Amino acid sequence: MKKSVLLLVVSLAFVLSLAPNLSAAEVGVTDTEIHIGQWGPQTGPAAAWGSVARGTGAYFQWINDNGGIHGRKIVYHMFDDGYNPAKTVAGVKELQEGTGIFAWACGVGTSPGMAVKDYLAQNNVPWVGPAAGSLNWVNPPQRNLFAVYPLYDGEAKALVRYAVEKMGKKKVAVAYLNDEYGKNGLRGAQEELKAHGLKTVAEVSFEAADSDLNPHVMKLKQSGADMVLLWTTVTHAAKVVGISKAMKFEPQFMSTSTCSDFPLMMSITKGTWEGVICATFGELPDSDYPAIVKYKKEVFDKYAAKEERWGIFYYAGILFVEPMIEALKNAGPDLTREKFITEMEKIKGFKGLGAEVNFKPYDKNDMYSRQGASQTFIVQCLAEGKAKKLTEWMDIK
Repeated sequence: MKKSVLLLVVSLAFVLSLAPNLSAAEVGVTDTEIHIGQWGPQTGPAAAWGSVARGTGAYFQWINDNGGIHGRKIVYHMFDDGYNPAKTVAGVKELQEGTGIFAWACGVGTSPGMAVKDYLAQNNVPWVGPAAGSLNWVNPPQRNLFAVYPLYDGEAKALVRYAVEKMGKKKVAVAYLNDEYGKNGLRGAQEELKAHGLKTVAEVSFEAADSDLNPHVMKLKQSGADMVLLWTTVTHAAKVVGISKAMKFEPQFMSTSTCSDFPLMMSITKGTWEGVICATFGELPDSDYPAIVKYKKEVFDKYAAKEERWGIFYYAGILFVEPMIEALKNAGPDLTREKFITEMEKIKGFKGLGAEVNFKPYDKNDMYSRQGASQTFIVQCLAEGKAKKLTEWMDIK
């Protein structure tokens, strides 16, 4: 009997020695790995934003090849949701409940993110740097969610303020996607115009599936707008500008940071994007800013696919997760979600590729306990996709 018990104990110990040793039994963490997930549209109407997820993947490869995080390698799980919230939900649940994900990074789109936000919160799964500037991430704030992207309504305010105060525009129209992403931009424009005693002269909404935009542009033209704020997909924005040129309707077009990849926009529009003014969330891609130079050389040049292009969408995938890496390092070798969240809350004055990032201990009444960045600057598209910086970083709280 004693020999049988001893044999059982020895056998059990041997089996356990072969199993991965979980850090404090934490989901998605072993002695050698940290599992991080992301969704991103590699196909569909928002495929132009798919390079965000590819940029994150290259950044994680670079981190792994430089020692990882306290000896652990990041195992990156990325899937294509086609900017379809139903696919986002299915993919996130499959990975979270099947593989086990420690935390989620980025994730493109307001509607896809909204579809999984509550699920991640209910399971206390950290989510850092949603690739969208939605107020929905932080109003009200959630303990597990840390936003790095400046708010869309703040970007809209900055653009309208510049148009009214610096350019003398008084007839502002808004063309927006009829979802949470577009409505964030519309709301910011309305609030800033009200502060100047003005109202929109037209508000024209688009559905994601809309392809014939001639009626939409005609409404904008009939409004007599001298500035049109575009808060749409890249494809919609390109079509609006192109159709407007053909209709000899040439207001000052302005747009969100999601359309601020100027080489891409110039290519798609065959040059008609020249002169458009955008807000942006990151240092200019061809600048000599140290982090730009570093990541272009060490991450993009080494790990990007041949057909990839260095631009703001690609390095947004780095920018939005830089604070995540900082917190993972500071959490130490005994990694748990609680330690990670605590370290995220300690991030102050962090400056990487984008605006300064600051978080605070969770406060349900303070959205800035989870909204890390509150600055943007404004740029104008020049010939060949070059960018002219019109302002310095400005606070847009």
